[in-house]
Amino acid sequence: MRPLPLQTLTVRTTARNEMVEVTDRLRKMIGTYNIVEGMLVVYVPHTTAAVTINENADPDVKSDMLLKLSTLVPQRETYYRHAEGNSDSHVKAAMVGSSVTVLIEAGKLVLGRWQGVYFCEFDGPRQRELHVKAVKFAPPESD
Repeated sequence: MRPLPLQTLTVRTTARNEMVEVTDRLRKMIGTYNIVEGMLVVYVPHTTAAVTINENADPDVKSDMLLKLSTLVPQRETYYRHAEGNSDSHVKAAMVGSSVTVLIEAGKLVLGRWQGVYFCEFDGPRQRELHVKAVKFAPPESD
């Protein structure tokens, strides 16, 4: 197993709540490093953003997810105490999560037919970072 240098992708968002697909950018990284077998750890270093794997075939799924999260965690609640006014963003980020691991096999991301990797913005619009650590598995030694 050989870790490669940490890569940082810039993600520009245009709305307060938004899901930006980054799958193709991750695929390019695999090609750049010529990874045949390994994995990518994708990590968001922000407390009001997240990363997830979900459907990428129908854009309504992104809309449905964002609407449901906004319904479950409204922007304003009488009991929020955080002075910046983005308590909902912190809660949504914690619910979705700050990292995903994607396996690589035969030089390709191991994702389901309809899956993609999404950066989730909950306090935008902003310019954000997405850290990616690639790990390249060494080929098995022959006997």
